[in-house]
Amino acid sequence: MPEKSGTLLMKLKFIAATLLIVLAGITCNKSSGGNSPAPAPAPTTFFAKGADVSWVTQMENAGMKFYNSSGTETECMLLLKNLGMNSIRLRVWVDPANGWCNTADVVTKAIRAKNLGMRILIDFHYSDSWADPGKQTKPAAWAGQDIATLQTSVYNHTYNVLNVLKTNSITPDWVQVGNETNDGMLWPDGKASVNMANYAKFFIAGYNAVKAASPSSKVMVHISNGYDNALFRWNLDGLKANGAKWDVIGMSLYPSAANWSTLNSQCLTNMNDMVARFGSELMVCEVGMSWDQSTACNAFIADLISKVRSVSNNKGIGVFYWEPEAYNNWQGYTLGAFDNSGKPTIALNAFN
Repeated sequence: MPEKSGTLLMKLKFIAATLLIVLAGITCNKSSGGNSPAPAPAPTTFFAKGADVSWVTQMENAGMKFYNSSGTETECMLLLKNLGMNSIRLRVWVDPANGWCNTADVVTKAIRAKNLGMRILIDFHYSDSWADPGKQTKPAAWAGQDIATLQTSVYNHTYNVLNVLKTNSITPDWVQVGNETNDGMLWPDGKASVNMANYAKFFIAGYNAVKAASPSSKVMVHISNGYDNALFRWNLDGLKANGAKWDVIGMSLYPSAANWSTLNSQCLTNMNDMVARFGSELMVCEVGMSWDQSTACNAFIADLISKVRSVSNNKGIGVFYWEPEAYNNWQGYTLGAFDNSGKPTIALNAFN
């Protein structure tokens, strides 16, 4: 009897162990969908949430300060980072009268952004001052140059600025060749409605300089009125037909509190068309709304970020606010996102 009992006990232990193995296998198959391997996690893509703060050093020089919502004085870029931003945009002028936004000033600000771990977008205006849809004035030093020499000037200026950044261990993620070039750049020679081929030549010179000085940087073509599909098709079809190429299409969007929803929807339609037409990545690299419409602005930005993220083939890569730190009617600009005491409004909560 003792021997038979021992044998029976061993058999029972073997059966129990077998059942446990079978049950474990069933459980594993259920959790992994049968014999299929568990799906790999979706790749994470960096999405830029940023601001152009090119005025910041000039504002600081004028004695202006910035405060968090609790009233504690805080360095501007750090304040924006604490609000959820991860990227900084900086404009470059060739030889500005007062020095602000020249190469040295850009490098100073870029170092600050880099030290905060923020990514950088460099915006070349190819002018001594503002370049935008209403004016694309050549730098004074380039005024008498022919087309070939202007191409060389664009190349050298672009290359040299990026090379100075490189010597300071700064590699921009994105570089704009021109600012809001709706009708080209370096007027009158590069006015697209007059001579699309010259516009393309200047853009190509900038593109080649970026790739030579900073090969990993993505080159952006920047056009305003992101809702205007006809404008984007005309401009970019013209560039492409004349041999130009780019990595990213940048847009500006400045709606009112009354029409932001409509413009956001039109902008999304345009972005998806640009992806289908050119396969490019898309970024809204300038937005703004009146500082005293902060609730509407918050809704506008939150909705726009969502729409840019939804662009087909994951081609929407970021949204930047233009000069949110401008307050108290600085330089006559009222589309910032700080109140008159130097604190951020709730508009910027949309970046969190």
